[in-house]
Amino acid sequence: MRLFIGIPLTAAVIDELRTASSRLRSADGLRWTAPESWHVTLQFLGNTNLEQYECVVERLRSLHSPSIPICLEELGCFERAGILIASVRLTPELLSLQERVTAATQPCGFVPETRPFQPHITLARSKGRPNLGQLKTKIRRPANFTRFTACEFLLYESFLGPTGSRYEIRERFPLTGS
Repeated sequence: MRLFIGIPLTAAVIDELRTASSRLRSADGLRWTAPESWHVTLQFLGNTNLEQYECVVERLRSLHSPSIPICLEELGCFERAGILIASVRLTPELLSLQERVTAATQPCGFVPETRPFQPHITLARSKGRPNLGQLKTKIRRPANFTRFTACEFLLYESFLGPTGSRYEIRERFPLTGS
């Protein structure tokens, strides 16, 4: 199993992202991600065996955290990787959840990322050599996205395919009120 942990988006935010990204779709050389796959990744686990899966589920079930306010900020790019993103404001609450998730998975054999956490939603990837110049000129004004409160985070399984990845929800983990 190829797994990751993420926060799902609300229908309102998905609609706003769909509208914002639709005006950028004429950019060549991009593979657009499906709106139903949009999420905020907390931790990518990668290839996972059954024992690790059971460990992760048990550890994440014991993790208790309040619900998290989520605020998308703007459309932008990770140029070196050739990725169009919607950035997500890194709040203390979101960082705390991400740190608690990665700490919970460590006893299961997963190593935390060494790079700083940059919450975002991947909207499109470059098909070949990244050249996002044309796309960057189309991202003119700051977007105004609806804020929402994340009431759960999910364990997803990723299935790679010729048109991109497809995700299935394996487990849900509720976040309690404040």
